Amino acid sequence: MTEQDLILRRVVVTPFVENVYIVGSQAAKECIVVDPGAQPERILYEVNRLGLTVKLIVNTHGHGDHTSAVAGVKAGTGAPYAIHQADVPLLKGGSAWVRQAVPDYQPPPEPDRFLRDGDVLEVGEFRFQVLETPGHTLGSICLYGHGLVFTGDTLFQGSIGRFDTQGGNGRQLIESIVGKLLTLQEETVVLPGHGMQSTIGEEKRSNPFLQGDFVPEM
Repeated sequence: MTEQDLILRRVVVTPFVENVYIVGSQAAKECIVVDPGAQPERILYEVNRLGLTVKLIVNTHGHGDHTSAVAGVKAGTGAPYAIHQADVPLLKGGSAWVRQAVPDYQPPPEPDRFLRDGDVLEVGEFRFQVLETPGHTLGSICLYGHGLVFTGDTLFQGSIGRFDTQGGNGRQLIESIVGKLLTLQEETVVLPGHGMQSTIGEEKRSNPFLQGDFVPEM
């Protein structure tokens, strides 16, 4: 196995400028789709262009801007769908704002699998570990492996996730970031749910929310 065999593609979907990630194995010709938030036809086009089979659909959390294309990708591939059980209530409610903004919105299906801290997701010869990182939502998770961490809406370049929505908790969010993410190697590439990539080292040094002066109110 070489890291050159790892396939990583980002598909940015509107209107929330949300990052969908396709992470796969060149040798096994299979992939995981992370956070399909809209425009399933674009996601499926890229998967097919790469010649991959979708093995698993994963949500880092249950907000509608990350889940609106789960049903479409599942219908087009037959792949199972996984999310943390604590975010299932978000799948069933609060979709009105998403329906107004996403023309092709479809409610996500029932999950086929619930993710827990320490679970390992395999794609070909590659392994990604599930890290429970509550704070943005109760069931927020990140995926870590091979020098990459998919952070959903937990950690962004120069910012952190919101914690003023259902299931959010600012103190918990900071604890998750400090305890689960900042302990990773500094060269680890941060792949967030919105915006551009960063590294753990860069966020340690320059993220204003992680410098010790920021105290969440909730």
